Amino acid sequence: MKKLTRFTDFTVKQIQQLCAIPSPSGFTAEVREYLRKQFTEMSLPVTESNKGSVIIDLGGKGNPLVLAAHVDTLGAMVRSIKGNGRLRMTQVGGYPFNYIETENCLVHTRTGKVFDGTIMLVNPASHVNRKAGSTERTDETMEVVLDEKVFDKNDVKKLGINAGDFISFNPRTVVTKSGYIKSRHLDDKASAAVLIALAKYILKEKALLTRKVYLLFTTYEEVGHGGSSGIPEDALEMISVDMGAVGDDLETDEHKVSICAKDSSGPYDYDITNSLIKIAKEKKLQYAVDIYPFYGSDVSGTLRAGYDIRHGLIG
Repeated sequence: MKKLTRFTDFTVKQIQQLCAIPSPSGFTAEVREYLRKQFTEMSLPVTESNKGSVIIDLGGKGNPLVLAAHVDTLGAMVRSIKGNGRLRMTQVGGYPFNYIETENCLVHTRTGKVFDGTIMLVNPASHVNRKAGSTERTDETMEVVLDEKVFDKNDVKKLGINAGDFISFNPRTVVTKSGYIKSRHLDDKASAAVLIALAKYILKEKALLTRKVYLLFTTYEEVGHGGSSGIPEDALEMISVDMGAVGDDLETDEHKVSICAKDSSGPYDYDITNSLIKIAKEKKLQYAVDIYPFYGSDVSGTLRAGYDIRHGLIG
């Protein structure tokens, strides 16, 4: 039990550290460097694809398996600078704008400067705007208010902020006394942390792998093509380790392992899905098999890119 607690504590710490690193899709240099550092300290071979996926060779022989998680997150970019010094946004990844309303954010310029801001509805005060509650939240009605004394477009440009700069959201990570983790970007930094802890466990406990295993950390999953490249040439199977969706018409909840049988890309490999169910039963895990009609994973992108692999998805 002490051994498991030690690795659980390590995993939670990794989640906290990963969530603290801004990494919207396309802005992932810092989180990639963090991964390289973690695995270099474990003396594991680390390579990086041209597109920025980080690949770890865990060892083992035969029947190569890839376990994939993504470290890019939802975010935004500066679409334009308004005449009044506010910023219009464009989304990075698919999410409703109301999910980020009143969120603190950072604007990352291409020269390395970082500025604080807040994401607000245009004319947000209900005391003066009777339609504040009913206004549709879009990129036209939402904006970034900078925490700087700026009054027009020229003031903002003098700071070095321009169209195309990235915007990251405050993760607000909290670990409660009861052991729950609340944060933005648990999709998919929680899974990435689990894979880092898995590598540490295998090394510390000298666990013998019964097959070849790679870890793959992708950086463009939220925009649909994270797993489309960087797959080891000898890979035969790939399992995406991603978020488990909770909602109506689903069997899973926050305490179960989710095994996805089908998502927007179609059914997952029949035999791999059966194997995952069998393992969950043998290990007496709380699990559920579900279908996510609007979901797509890294391995979905891998298949669209033409890789001939068997595929699965857990969350």
